[in-house]
Amino acid sequence: MKALIAGAGRLGTQIAQVLAAARNDVTLIDLDDDRIAELDGRLPVRLVAGDACEPNILEHAGAHTTDLVIATTGNDEDNLVISLLAKRQFAVPRVAARVNDAENTWLFDQQWGVDTAVPAATPLISLIEEATGATDTVALLRLSKAGVDVIEAAITPQSRAAGCTLAEITLPAGSVIATIIRAGQPTVPSPEMRLRPGDELLVVSHSATEQEIHAAFQ
Repeated sequence: MKALIAGAGRLGTQIAQVLAAARNDVTLIDLDDDRIAELDGRLPVRLVAGDACEPNILEHAGAHTTDLVIATTGNDEDNLVISLLAKRQFAVPRVAARVNDAENTWLFDQQWGVDTAVPAATPLISLIEEATGATDTVALLRLSKAGVDVIEAAITPQSRAAGCTLAEITLPAGSVIATIIRAGQPTVPSPEMRLRPGDELLVVSHSATEQEIHAAFQ
């Protein structure tokens, strides 16, 4: 699947990391040049600096051949414009948009090009399920064409993995840590990285259950 995500805030970067870990071709757009530069080398996705409300930026990002557009900016007006352009000008098959202000929910419909409107409070994994149209959920998320599960785990002060390096953690066979969210920022994991309370991990696995993944950390 080829996905284009508008908005490189915490939500957008998390979605990009999850979709990329599940072997999808992902492009992430953001208006903030500094934000794009900060993410360069930290995410396994294509990064584009520019305003996703501009048709030429969407075209440069590959909207003509994209299967899915997700508008995750913090501005409802921008998310609506991005959705409308994606659907009407670029004929993107599936468009999802985040609704920041519940009072604007009524606007997020197919007249604005929105196939799926997702409230801001929706958990990350549920948002991705809604956006991708995944129906065969196993654990927190299963992307139907990827053949993998993405399982979320959190490190608490009581976790036995707190203070351990990733090299010291034994995961079930066929599992890999895709990203670690620390202080709201996605981090590419390395064997020397030491886990801290408050860390959120996204683990990609071909066969392990949610319980088996959690047992490795708790």
